[in-house]
Amino acid sequence: MRDSDQTLTEQIVAMLIRKITLLGLRPGSRLPSIRRLAEHLEVSRFTIVEAYEQLVGQGWLQARQGAGYFVSGRPAPQDQGALDPRLTAGQGTEPAAATLDVAWLLKSTLRDVGGGFVPGSSALLPQQWLDVDMLAAAVRSTGRGSCSSLLGYGPPQGYLPLRVSMADALQRLGIPAHPEQNLLLTAGVTHAVDLVLRALTQPGDCVLVEDPAWFLVFGRLAAAGVRVLGVPRGPDGPDVAVLEQLAREHRPRLFIINSAIHNPTGYSLSARSAYAVLKLAEQYDFRIFEDDTYGDLHPGGAIRLAALDGLQRVVHAGGFAKTLAAGMRVAYLAAAPELVSTLTDLKLLSGLTTPELNERIIQKIVSSGDYQRHVQRVRQQVDAARHESLRLFGRLGLRIDPEPVGGMFLWLDCGQDSEQLARRAAADGLLLAPGRLFSPTQAPDTHIRFSVSITQSPQTWKKVAALLAG
Repeated sequence: MRDSDQTLTEQIVAMLIRKITLLGLRPGSRLPSIRRLAEHLEVSRFTIVEAYEQLVGQGWLQARQGAGYFVSGRPAPQDQGALDPRLTAGQGTEPAAATLDVAWLLKSTLRDVGGGFVPGSSALLPQQWLDVDMLAAAVRSTGRGSCSSLLGYGPPQGYLPLRVSMADALQRLGIPAHPEQNLLLTAGVTHAVDLVLRALTQPGDCVLVEDPAWFLVFGRLAAAGVRVLGVPRGPDGPDVAVLEQLAREHRPRLFIINSAIHNPTGYSLSARSAYAVLKLAEQYDFRIFEDDTYGDLHPGGAIRLAALDGLQRVVHAGGFAKTLAAGMRVAYLAAAPELVSTLTDLKLLSGLTTPELNERIIQKIVSSGDYQRHVQRVRQQVDAARHESLRLFGRLGLRIDPEPVGGMFLWLDCGQDSEQLARRAAADGLLLAPGRLFSPTQAPDTHIRFSVSITQSPQTWKKVAALLAG
């Protein structure tokens, strides 16, 4: 902003610090060259040099002669307590100095907080909705079998019987997956994203994402050194006109998308949008990563790009974290045979094979009729909670039009800065995810992603209602 009270250098320094903290760039990540960033921001190279040197002096960056500038360890704050909203919760002090970024949200969600935060934006279903007895029975059954194969590393592509089961399931969706040629097991969908980025992109390449989208992927893209551009997502799918414009101007290598049950809106692709996306992918020669993490929560009949495309340009990935057990970290990736071969090599180079014990346990469950019945029960509970949540939020004047037909999230426009809402919620022991975390631009936003399970606890809902009403 050239009419700002801040100098261009000060603005760029603040922007880069914000990106390092919000996107969770790891120490050692390379920043764009001086020339490239100057051209991108339309400023002089001297301005970029001055900004980079200030960041070096503040401890954010490290300069390496002949190589460029790299993220270093974050400077230690003077007041460590101010960084964690839990330390001020209940003490009458709003955590104004806290950084509500992706790392903070993940750590707060995964930490065993006991009497601390109550998750209001969690991407996991309540434990009482899942079937721990079914999981425990599969663990015991697997343990009673022969464990000799567990003494080695296991197959590079993952446990074959589970790949066979996944091939059958994908074929029922119309996706032509062969267990040997098209399937690779990974340690979660995040692992699958990482492998695909390594295989298909290089630093400086352009990658398209939906806006809003799954916030964790922004950190992975930043660590890969690619340029990230957002495509607005609506009820029917991505904005096709914007997608075409970005594809024509930037020639992206990859587009990451949810087809069934988009995170965070809960919408699914229409047939018209699906065909338009595939047509543009062919016209402008980019690949598509189709994240089907929440696909099992769709009531049925959802369109998958991989089914329409036949795994030519589409890489399809899904897993069991949301409907079965997040801690098992088992997912699958379906792609063209030559790409699966490349991804398998990268998997071996980055961490050898995935744990076969977990894959055997998942296979015990998936191959039984109990799994499909379990998924149906979970979907019914999620649907009932979503309808109840929409009713209760509607009484507060917050409505979604059109309403999502499936999924565990509500993407609600609260009519005020969602980051400030999240800060006030944190001070009251409630964990919420502000809307800007779901945008690649990290711009201020009035949306919050709520989990539909939030209304199942009267005490938690009372906090939410008071927060929104206030």
